[in-house]
Amino acid sequence: MKIVGLSGSRLGSKTRTAMNFTLQSVTEKYPDAEVSLIDLADYDIQFSDGRSYLEYEGDTGFVTKTIMEADAIIIGTPIFQASIPATLKNIFDLLPVNAFRDKVVSMLITAGSPKHYLIAEQQLKPILAYMKAQIVQTYVFIEEKDFHRKEIINDDVRFRIERLVEDTVVLTETYTKIREAKEAEYDF
Repeated sequence: MKIVGLSGSRLGSKTRTAMNFTLQSVTEKYPDAEVSLIDLADYDIQFSDGRSYLEYEGDTGFVTKTIMEADAIIIGTPIFQASIPATLKNIFDLLPVNAFRDKVVSMLITAGSPKHYLIAEQQLKPILAYMKAQIVQTYVFIEEKDFHRKEIINDDVRFRIERLVEDTVVLTETYTKIREAKEAEYDF
């Protein structure tokens, strides 16, 4: 199982801190999973211009192909100005409409204010549903007060992240088995 963590911003450290904890949890709990992190701060991504993701080269091609090859994607994103960052939206624009078909996608959100907890519901989930993702319905919302010196200090947040990891893997395994059983019905 290939799991990609996507840290969806070029700014700040909280989302990366949360993603590091999340992917460490995946690695510890599911050592057979192939886990990788794409932190958009580490890549030079072109703006989408309507081409197929296969036509992009360099960092853009690497990031889009890695996402397309994943079985599950854990998206971490901060909330800026009551919205997802443009860098994350650009990733969605670079991918085809059905990019997340047969993929499980889960989310963790970092925000400076509790007022932004519905951004995942109102912006991110509709985009993922449009792109055919199997969405883990619960997501982890982490406020600024839950961090201190680039560490998550709230035990409840840690527990919710571990649960998100478990739900992501279980849902991925379940959909894989269902898809394999469905494909086995055909004789070719």
